[in-house]
Amino acid sequence: MAFSINQRPIGNGHPVYIIAELSANHNQDFDLAVKTIEAAAEAGVDAIKFQTYRADTITLDSDLPHFRTRDDSIWAGQKLFDLYQKAYTPWEWQPKLKAIAEKLGLECFSSPFDPTSVDFLEEMGVAAYKIASFEITDIPLIELVASKEKPVIISTGIANEEDIQLALDACRRQGNEQIALLKCTSAYPTPLEDVNLHTIPLIAEKFGTTVGLSDHTLGEVVPIAAVTLGATIIEKHIILDKQLGGVDSAFSLDAAEFKAMVTAVRDTEKALGRATLEPNAKMISARRSSRSLFAVEAIAAGEVLTEDNVKSLRPGLGLAPKHYRELLGKKAKQSIERGTPMSWDLVE
Repeated sequence: MAFSINQRPIGNGHPVYIIAELSANHNQDFDLAVKTIEAAAEAGVDAIKFQTYRADTITLDSDLPHFRTRDDSIWAGQKLFDLYQKAYTPWEWQPKLKAIAEKLGLECFSSPFDPTSVDFLEEMGVAAYKIASFEITDIPLIELVASKEKPVIISTGIANEEDIQLALDACRRQGNEQIALLKCTSAYPTPLEDVNLHTIPLIAEKFGTTVGLSDHTLGEVVPIAAVTLGATIIEKHIILDKQLGGVDSAFSLDAAEFKAMVTAVRDTEKALGRATLEPNAKMISARRSSRSLFAVEAIAAGEVLTEDNVKSLRPGLGLAPKHYRELLGKKAKQSIERGTPMSWDLVE
């Protein structure tokens, strides 16, 4: 089901909506954040997205073992509080960055992580909301976001089928049908064998929403493949330069890579076109170069047409080859010069 963000339609039949995720790739440097947004605009994206939380709104400052990062993550061995303190986007920056993005022609919205961040984003006047994959089970948060009557884009990274349905139900209880589900794998970076892009059409069929991809793989192959499978939203992390490092640098595209991805997605859209079995004007013209029936010898009036004096050749100026057997055995109504395209008015 298509919807619009600030009058930009999103869904089947519309250009893919490309979101550049800033995330923590500003490294706590406002000027770097601005330059990254400028690079996203130069790349041709539709939107820039933030994450709106503080360390103390997303976790506890605790030394207990379960408040540390998982051993299998790229951030292993850190306190969650310390990681989020490094990664968060200062709230006082966000209205300023939004204004800069909008001057560059970009939409700007964010992922809230608690009610205070929703209130803050409402004051900022965002036109849409993103639910991060690890928040898909936070039904009260989703209900609050959906109640703002704006589009809700939900990543499905950690979700099972029941989680997805509960999140959708939460939106719909608030009368909000402006929903997109993004196929997502919450592994950073994501191995290709864990992507399972065939889930995209499955989500569309099963849940009846606009569908896209939130991608954490390296490179542009997966977003391009996702578009061929029906993704109408692509979200990917952008970093100005990977040499800058940072907590999300390992699975982000740099400015040049992001621009190449956007170009590839747009080219893929053009190539996908529409489903049709009818040739376009260029192909109709090209049919002149196909085969047709010609006299390959001089044929006298009254002479029988045979496999020796009529053959299928290029170009396509005469009778179609499908009439070959029907034509054989008939007599020439008049003399036929060698190289003449065959037509019914030449035979008795």
